[in-house]
Amino acid sequence: MIRDAILACGVAMSYAAQLSVPGLPFGYGELFLALWIMLSIGRVLAGGQLVVRPALIRVAGFWLIITLALSIGTIVGYLTTVLYLSVVMHDVVAYLLLICVTCLAAAEPDADRRLRSTAWWVVAIANACFIVQVALGWGWIHQSGVDPWYWDRFRGWSENPNQLALYCALLGPLALHLATTTGNPWARLAGLSSLILTIYVGRLTKSDTYLYTTVLVGLIFLGLRVRTWLAAGDGKVSLSRQVTLLLMIGFLPLAISMTPYIVTEVGSVEQFALSLTKDKGGEATTETAALRIHLWGDALGKGLTSGSLGLGPGPHLERPPISYSQFLPRPFEAHNTILDLYTQGGLVAVLALAWIVGAAALCAWRAKLDALFVLVVSIVIFGMPHLIIRHPIVWFALTICLVAGTPRTISATSSDLR
Repeated sequence: MIRDAILACGVAMSYAAQLSVPGLPFGYGELFLALWIMLSIGRVLAGGQLVVRPALIRVAGFWLIITLALSIGTIVGYLTTVLYLSVVMHDVVAYLLLICVTCLAAAEPDADRRLRSTAWWVVAIANACFIVQVALGWGWIHQSGVDPWYWDRFRGWSENPNQLALYCALLGPLALHLATTTGNPWARLAGLSSLILTIYVGRLTKSDTYLYTTVLVGLIFLGLRVRTWLAAGDGKVSLSRQVTLLLMIGFLPLAISMTPYIVTEVGSVEQFALSLTKDKGGEATTETAALRIHLWGDALGKGLTSGSLGLGPGPHLERPPISYSQFLPRPFEAHNTILDLYTQGGLVAVLALAWIVGAAALCAWRAKLDALFVLVVSIVIFGMPHLIIRHPIVWFALTICLVAGTPRTISATSSDLR
């Protein structure tokens, strides 16, 4: 249980870039992850059991491919461009932490149970941290060295609001999975109640991506729950299922008949949707879109110039023009997970990422774990306008999906692997 709590602290606090360990160049999230890795390795060296399962094979295979792709990209980058050692080492250390965490977590005995226990800790710790950050944001308490606001957007302990929004976007489906798969009514209530604070903090960040992700994921989850409910009758016919089926059958002609009225309200619906964005669809939204297009085009060009082999870890884009004055410091990454990985490891790395994310989604789908499936959907949606591959919560979520959906195991002790 102690190791589960330590891992949860590392996952839940990895976004807290404004908090750093006194005298050390890294934060508390990295410290907890490194401590968990050392404890897990110590357990294995002391004769602890390892379990080889399909999830571990997939995770280890993915990281092996990524390592080879980034190594080739580094050689290409060294020969064709200028590589900055500090940013390269930043990414290398981040990837090493993720490799150790995902592989060791997938190799744990009873990995499904341990990851579930850790997930409960993650939700609990994250919500406790949210309470402290909200108190900071509204001035109820003070913490030196922390500025919880980025202009009018809430960022809490993170470097920018989008980092905090990512964690809120993934913590929601994770808590929903725990709540919908537990038989304890109090645990179910706790899991569902945690969504209130998570959604509140997510909206404070004023992240458009968080808004779109939450709405879309909510609709998909409701559809999947209806599918699961209809399929859970074991062939029995009930009045409630008959009524639901009749409503679903009658929905299409009803929707067609309402089309003329819906068309007349398109303008008001559009205005309502824009009112939910961070500046009501104003200049900031337009400038952000222009910046994204500029960076994505530059990233695609860099990737093609490298022969689709990549340029190694780290950012490789030129800083955007000074006209994007609101973005300080001006970004030099593509802010798109696929394109950023394309500039680092080329086409091979992108295909490997698509494979592991697709495998996680397929595992959750086959196991009929609806909340885990929408958790992967959240990762995909949020990864389009942001670089999220270095965040531990992303890989923690993917590992849970892979382990929960592939229970078959082949046991091995540490002595058997020597």
